[in-house]
Parts: sequence; structure tokens; C-alpha cells
Amino acid sequence: MKYFGLITVRTNSTRLKKKCLLKFGNINIIEHIILRAKKNNIIPIVCTTKSKSDTILEKISKKHKVKCFRGSVKNKIKRWHDCAKKNKINFFHTIDADDPFFDSATIKKSILKCVASNGIVFPSIVSRKGGASEGYSFSYEAINKLNEIVKKLKKKHDSIDTEMVEKFISKKKFNTKILKGPNYEIKKARLTLDYREDYIMLSKVRDLCGNFASRKKINRFLKINKDILKINFFRNSDWEKKQKLFNKSVNRSYA
Repeated sequence: MKYFGLITVRTNSTRLKKKCLLKFGNINIIEHIILRAKKNNIIPIVCTTKSKSDTILEKISKKHKVKCFRGSVKNKIKRWHDCAKKNKINFFHTIDADDPFFDSATIKKSILKCVASNGIVFPSIVSRKGGASEGYSFSYEAINKLNEIVKKLKKKHDSIDTEMVEKFISKKKFNTKILKGPNYEIKKARLTLDYREDYIMLSKVRDLCGNFASRKKINRFLKINKDILKINFFRNSDWEKKQKLFNKSVNRSYA
């Protein structure tokens, strides 16, 4: 079984400028993501945009001898689809470069669940609420169908903003599953990178646990050292407000 991880990344971040290039020990965030995937037998493909600002990501990919796909700037559903099509991938997982301590164990479980259902596997509830342990698993059949659905929306295909992917997935049209989180997952923890406080917190975890500690080990560490969680957890409310605003805009634009 080959586990493919499509690393969704671009340098044009707004809240925390060029966050994927921030230092993370002796390497930067995107290098950390690539190496963490390789260390855990996940085949990484850097999935970025055609924007000039993302050329540096292609150079970093070459440095670490991994494939780089460059596609749609805003429509990451199309980008995932085109990447999977070009590389002839039947099943893959989306690894967000915002989630430096993704859980390779749950990602593999998600992919296997996707193979069994030939559909879409959503991240666990805790992961979606800031736990940042995994993304989505897609079969090629499902991402192809989703891409066709998005293509039929009113705006130009390449310019559709698909940041909140779930809004475009109808459970009536797809075989969807939700990944059950492991017994070591930790609630009320924010391990995603959007704000400066996130970077401070994640860097603290890296300093004390290392770049390649398992999520099981990291979660156990955070359960003991709860003060570290206070550095950035308050930012989750900002993220929830942003998500609600985006969902409203999608309803107006693509209804």
C-alpha cells in the first residue's frame, strides 16, 4: 500500500505572512512537513499554485527530491484533482502545511478507510476543531466528481475559493465517512498555524519534543503541560468566526 500525501501549501498567507517559510528548528515549516511525511512512509507531493510567489516551494521540493505540482491559485479542489490525475493516484490524503504535527498513524487509517469506501473520509471532529491531526482522504473517483460539481458553479473554475472544502461536499452525492479519533487525542488544543501565537506554541512543542515526535507522544506531553495550550487556544474563536463568514459568502455566491 502506497500512502500519498498531497501537501496543500502556498506562500501568500494573510494573517501570518509566508508562514510556510518560517523557521522551525534548523529547517522551515514546509521542509519539516516534507521530512515528517517521508520519515513516516507517506509519499509527499507538494501541491501548490502557479503564482510566481510559490516558485520557492518548487525549489524546496527539488532540494528534498519530492514531486511538486503547481495548479489553481484559489481552487484547491481543482488543484488536488489535477495533481492526482497527472500522477495517476487512486487514493490520497490532503496534508495542510498549516498542520506541522499531523498524525501519520491516523492519516494512514483515513486512507485505508477511503480505499474501503471509495469515497471521501473527513478528518476527526477533534482535528477539525483545531487538533490538526489529519486532513481529508479522497478516492480519485470522488475528487473527479467533486471537481465536476465545482466546475458547474457560477464563477470561473480557477477563481472559486474552496478554502472550506466541506461546504462543497453534498453527503447525498458522495459516500462520506468521518474518521474516529484515537484514544490519545486531546480536546481543547490548537495545533494549527494561522496566527503568531500558534507559531510560538508550536515552536515550544518542537523545542521540547522535536520535529518528528509522534502525535501520541506530543498529545501526552500536552496533557501534562497544559500551560502551553493556553498560549494560543483562545485563537480558535477567531477561526470559528472566520469559518462562519466564509460559509455565508459561499451560500450567497454559489447558491
